[in-house]
Amino acid sequence: MSDLRLFLEAVPDPRSRRGRWYSLTSILLVCAAAAVSGARTIDELAEWGARADAGLLATLGVRRHLLRRRHAPSRSAIGRVLERLDTNALDAAVGAWLAHRHTTAAPGRRRVIAVDGKALRGSARLDQPRRHLLSAVTHGCPVTLAQAEVGSKTNETRHFQPLLAPLDLDGDVLTFDALHSVKANVAWLAETKKAHYVAVIKPN
Repeated sequence: MSDLRLFLEAVPDPRSRRGRWYSLTSILLVCAAAAVSGARTIDELAEWGARADAGLLATLGVRRHLLRRRHAPSRSAIGRVLERLDTNALDAAVGAWLAHRHTTAAPGRRRVIAVDGKALRGSARLDQPRRHLLSAVTHGCPVTLAQAEVGSKTNETRHFQPLLAPLDLDGDVLTFDALHSVKANVAWLAETKKAHYVAVIKPN
């Protein structure tokens, strides 16, 4: 958790300073540990925290209450934070952490990264269509290095460069479909990011 904590500390806290007991990082670490253990809803995140022992909560950065006991954040505390959180900042922090782990696990190896957009399963509501994400994912052992929500599939192309801009792509190979095979994108990859690419070109 120590390296993940460093990246999560960059996520801005949406709460006012008054009345905070749990740090934003500790809440996010509890959620991350619960999600890895299979939690999928806010209720399950809170239930996992309630079952965690004091030693584990201490590792996740949960501080002691006045009676010297450690309690995980409640369902309402988790829900309020996740509802107001800057999701783009969280995506960027988690993506940077995964990229760091991927680079550390395979130093010196050239990465091959796919850029593609997909509709998010289970995200549709009665009043809105499914949410659409543009992601950069490594081939082989898949690691999501970056992702961003785009309004619709036709908007993917203009999100291509902003998605990849924070990543160090020097020497990496990127693959993408014909939607992103435009001169501005491939020139930017080669000249600015010093990356290689495999592009799909349609007859038109």
